[in-house]
This record gives sequence, structure tokens and C-alpha cells, in this order.
Amino acid sequence: MAAKNLLFLTGKLAEKSLAKVLAQVQSKQDPNTPQFKYRIVEIGVSVAALMTPQLIARRLKDSGDADKVIVPGLCLGDIAPLADQYGVPVERGPADLKDLPQYFGQVGLAPDLSDYRVKIFAEIVDAPMLSVAGIVAKAQAYQAQGANVIDLGCLPGVPFPHLKDAVQALKALGFAVSVDSLSVDDLLTAGHAGADFLLSLTEKTLWIAHEVAATPVLIPAKPHSLPSLYRAIDVCQKAGKPFIADAILDPIHFGLTQSIVRYQALRKKYPDIAIMMGIGNLTELTDADTTGINTLLFGIISELNINAVLATSVSPHAVNAIAEADLARRVMHAAKTDDRLPRGYSNGLLGLHDRRPFTYSVDEIKEIASMIKDPNFRIQVSEQGVHVYNREGLHQATDPFALYPLLDVHDDASHAFYLGVELARAQIAWQLKKRYVQDQALDWGVSAAPSQPEAKIAHREAAMSARKLAAKKIKS
Repeated sequence: MAAKNLLFLTGKLAEKSLAKVLAQVQSKQDPNTPQFKYRIVEIGVSVAALMTPQLIARRLKDSGDADKVIVPGLCLGDIAPLADQYGVPVERGPADLKDLPQYFGQVGLAPDLSDYRVKIFAEIVDAPMLSVAGIVAKAQAYQAQGANVIDLGCLPGVPFPHLKDAVQALKALGFAVSVDSLSVDDLLTAGHAGADFLLSLTEKTLWIAHEVAATPVLIPAKPHSLPSLYRAIDVCQKAGKPFIADAILDPIHFGLTQSIVRYQALRKKYPDIAIMMGIGNLTELTDADTTGINTLLFGIISELNINAVLATSVSPHAVNAIAEADLARRVMHAAKTDDRLPRGYSNGLLGLHDRRPFTYSVDEIKEIASMIKDPNFRIQVSEQGVHVYNREGLHQATDPFALYPLLDVHDDASHAFYLGVELARAQIAWQLKKRYVQDQALDWGVSAAPSQPEAKIAHREAAMSARKLAAKKIKS
């Protein structure tokens, strides 16, 4: 295979840093693999992030002998026309050029998170209190977050007269449906209405499973009694009836550790059966960020080959628990398949911190600041704090209020507003050890919007517009 000829497009300020990083990457290439060659073209803008595909097309008529063109990761717009113009692939590099080593290490080997083995049953815990339309709307929201089955939770002593209608409405829309109830009447109604699963049957109520086609989810008749659960499992196996078994996960200080031991014992006794774990007792009943709880739980779930989880999203702090469960199951499956630690697959579960928050040292920021010849402010974050600079000088602090008197924007409301927003983000990034990129919202992983690419682009376009307005006022 011939060596790759790569063409990197950049701006004036990043050109020197880009050359340094690429030289380092090239020096560390495996000599036994095809070596890449590169060329850097400074496109005639000061900041690489200000590039647009249209500007690139005007200023770079052809790509020479390049096999691939790499544009800055923060370049907005559709780059497909550039590939047509140059006749070679055009792709975005990382948002931060300091991530180029990782970028090269993952070319062609991007983690595949499309597969998983664990089904998510998302429980609508207040289903009896909602209308059929309300149930459908919540089901659609949970499905969008990754749910495979919609579980209708029945509340003890609360009538659910529209249970049949709710099950049939969801089934008509193509949902897989489960119903969770302690009431025999509710379970029979749900089964006859077409529910796919019934939660939760015991050896004493297992007769219901013979009255309907739904798959029963089995639990012990007596709390914590594995023999009771084993007897229900044996009945289903002898009858050839499909089932899922649940040993019940208990909350912290109410038997959590022992309940995990029960799951291990259940899996050891029955290596091939389907097992469910209800994870709401931890995500809902622990005042801690659910991203970490879900990640750890799904590590245990992966090790024990558990096949399904019952997840809830009730407490305000657990609002994204289902989306987190979806990502956690994919990451753990990929890591298990690769026989690797669950690192390097996704940043989506790193809500509060980043693995590489500070990519530039104080000395590197000083070097960049020394090259600035215009009045527009740039903001970067290092381990030492927040740095803001333009041609008038470089300032550093950990509190934006300490910077305000030094920036001379007292009479410019739009510029002060823009800098206030950006410096506040930078301070938060420094405090939490998160990655900060000017004009971009902080990335909270799967825990917060905007998570969709189009939302991120819209956000950044608004920030860039605010920066341009401020820059125009400075020049005028």
C-alpha cells in the first residue's frame, strides 16, 4: 500500500502548532506500516475556525498530489462539494489540533457502538395518571433515548381503567410493551390486550403466564429468596415457557452488595437463561450523578451477561438515565467484545470532567498570544487558569471578575456580553477540569443538550455571530 499524501488546511495562528504536532505524529509512526506524508497550506485567515467550505473552494483551486484533504474540525458547513472539486476525500480533523495523535490512531478504527446485548425496559411509573396520548408521548421520548420496551407501571390502589387502551395504542404504533403490576386483574388485562411482557410474576402467580401469551418476568415470592425464584424458573423450563428472571437489585444500605451476589449466583446456576436487573433502585435512590452509576452497573451487567434492565427516569437528577443506559450498554459491549478496558470508546459518560482537559500549556498560550496583531480577544484555558489575550496583551486569572477591568470593554455592551459568556464557560471548564473551546458550549456528554450535531452547529454559529458583531464595533 502506497504512503498517504495528506493536505492539511489551516490558519495563520495555528500553522506553527500544526506543523509541530504533525512532525511529532510522523516521528512516532510504526516503521513497519505505510508512512504518511503531509503538506500544510495556510488558507489566508487568522483563525482556522473561521474557514468555510466556500472560502476554501475560492482560495484553494486544487489539492495537488494529495490523497486526502483535512480541514479544521471547527470548520462549519457542508464539505462534500470540496471532495467533488478536488476529486479526493475531504474530512474534518479534530476540533483541537492537539488531538491529532489520537485522530491518527483511530483512522479506520473508530469505535463501533452500534451493537449491544442488553434490552432496556423503560418504565412509565405514573402511567395510570396519564391519558393514553400522554403515555404514547412519553413512550416516544423514551424510545428516542434508546428504550427497546415500554413498561407501564401500575400503582398499588390506583385504578388504571384505560390500561387495555394504552397497551393497544402502543402496540398499534409498533412498541414492545410490558406491564408491571401486583394486581392479578391488571396483569390479565394487559396480557389479553397484547402486552409482550408481564412484571412481576412469582411461583404463586405463575399461573397467569399460562392464561396469556406474554413472557413473564419472574421474581422471588419472598424477598431475597433465591429458592423461590429457582422454583418458578424450573416450572417455566419444564413447560417450555419463555421467561426472564430478576433477582431484584436492592438500594445502598438495604442489601445492595448481597443482591449483586444473588445475581451472580443466579447466573452461575442458570448459565443460559435471560436475566433482568431493575436499576432504578440505584439511579433514583442515590443522590449522585447517574452517569457514573449507570456506567458501573452496566459493567456488572456485562460481566454477568444480564440480558435486560428495567430503567426509570423519575427524579430530576435521573432525567437522562435511559439515554445514559443506552450508551453504557453499547460501550460495555464493545469493550467486552474487544477484550479491553472500557476506555477510549466514548466521552458521552464523562459529564463533569474530561480525560484531557488542558491541551495547551501556559508557555504555548504565551507563544500564540505573542503572534496576535488584531484587537479581537482569544480565550484559552490551561492548568493555571483562564487566559484572554489580543494585541494589547495577555491576561490570566481564575475569576472572570478579575479580568473585566483589564479588557477595556466598559462602553461596549455587546462585546462585554460576549466576553462574559465565554469567560464564564472558561472558568467552569477550569474548575471542573473540562475541555474549553472558544465559541463552543461545554460538552456535558449524554447528560445535556445540545447533543445533536445540528444543535451544536447552530449554537456555534450564534456565538460566532456575536463575536463578529463585537469585532466590528472594535474596528469602528
